[in-house]
Amino acid sequence: MFGKSEKKVRKKTGAGVFDYNLLAVVIILICFGLVMLYSASAYEAANDAQIADDMFYFRKQAAISAVSVLMAVIVSFFNYHIWIKLSPLFYLVAFALMAMVRFTPLGVTVNGARRWLRLGIQFQPSEIAKIAIILFMPYVIMKMGRTLNSLKAVVFLMILGGIQGVGAYILTENLSTGLIIIAISAIVIFLAHPKTKPFLVLAGSGAAVLAVVLILVNRYVTSSTSFRMRRILAWLQPEKNLNTGGYQVLQGLYAIGSGGLFGKGLGNSTQKLSTIPEAQNDMIFSIICEELGLFGAIIVLVLFGYLLYRLVVIAQNAPDLYGTLMVSGIFAHISLQVILNICVVLNLIPTTGVTLPFVSYGGTSVMFLMIEMGLALSVSKRIRYEEQEQN
Repeated sequence: MFGKSEKKVRKKTGAGVFDYNLLAVVIILICFGLVMLYSASAYEAANDAQIADDMFYFRKQAAISAVSVLMAVIVSFFNYHIWIKLSPLFYLVAFALMAMVRFTPLGVTVNGARRWLRLGIQFQPSEIAKIAIILFMPYVIMKMGRTLNSLKAVVFLMILGGIQGVGAYILTENLSTGLIIIAISAIVIFLAHPKTKPFLVLAGSGAAVLAVVLILVNRYVTSSTSFRMRRILAWLQPEKNLNTGGYQVLQGLYAIGSGGLFGKGLGNSTQKLSTIPEAQNDMIFSIICEELGLFGAIIVLVLFGYLLYRLVVIAQNAPDLYGTLMVSGIFAHISLQVILNICVVLNLIPTTGVTLPFVSYGGTSVMFLMIEMGLALSVSKRIRYEEQEQN
C-alpha cells in the first residue's frame, strides 16, 4: 500500500510541502456538514420546549468547527517528532481520563450513557484514546524493530491496543469506540508487519465464526433483555423489533429510498420531522440521501475518498516510519468511521452510534478529528521531495 510508484520515485530534495488539498477537502466536508446539520436539526430544535431555536445545533457546531480548524492549523506547525516521546504519557492519560468518567463525580450521563467528562468543558475521553493509540502504537513498533516479526510481539501490541479498547467499553460504556480502537491497532500492526498471510487467515476465520453466530441468532433468538442483543435482533428482523431500534432503521431506509436519484431538494426531508429521532447525529446520511438523492450521497463518498487518498499520499512520502504509521492510523480511523456509519444507515450492520466524520453533530468528534488532521498536516510539512522520472 505504501510502496513507490512504478513510474515515479520521490527524491528527498526541495522544500517542505503543506498539503492544502487535505485541509481544503476537510473544510468542504465541514461546511457541507453544517448545511445538512441545519437542515436535519432545525425542525426538532425549534419544537423542543427547552431549546426553541432552529439554529441551536448549527450555531454550536459552527463555533466548535471554527475553533477546531484553527487548532488543526496550530498542531500542524509542531514537528510531529515531539509526539514520539510524549506518546506513552498520552496513552496513560487517555486511560486515566476514561477511568475518571466511571469512578469520579466528574463523569456525565447523557441519554442514559455515562461517556462524558466535565473538566471545564464537556468531552468524551474515548476520543482522546483514539489519538493516544494512533500516537503510541507507532512508537512501540519502532522500539521493537525486527522483533516485530515474532508472534509474541504481535500479541503484545494487540494487548496494548486491547487495554484502551476494553477500557473504552467498560469505563465509558462505549462498545463501538472500543472496537474502533482495537481495529486501528490491528490495522497499524498489519501495515508495519512484513507478513500479511497470517492476518488474512485470522480475519477470514473471525468473519466465518461471526457469520455462523449471526445465523444461529437469527434462527433461534426471538427476544432478549440484553441491550446489545436487542440491537442485533433489530438489525436482523427490524419489522419484528420496532420498539427496540427496528423503527429507526426502517425509517432511515424509507428516507434513502424516497430520495431517488436527485432527492427531494435541500430542506425538504419528511423523515426528519420527528420520524427519525435526532437525525443530525449518526443517521444524518439518510437525510442526505433523502434530500440530495443518490447524487448527493456519491458526492459525499467522493469527498471522503479524496480525503483518504491525501492521507495515503502523505503516509507514502513520510520522512520516517513513525510518520508513515501515524498517518496510517489516522487513515484507519477515518475510513472505519465512514464505513461503519454508512453501513448502519443502510442496515448492513447493527446500530453502533458511530458518527459520520465532520458531518454528524458532535463537538468532541469534530475537535479531535481536526487534531488528527493537524497531525497529518504536520507530517506533510516535513516531506521533502520532487517527482522525477525513473531512470
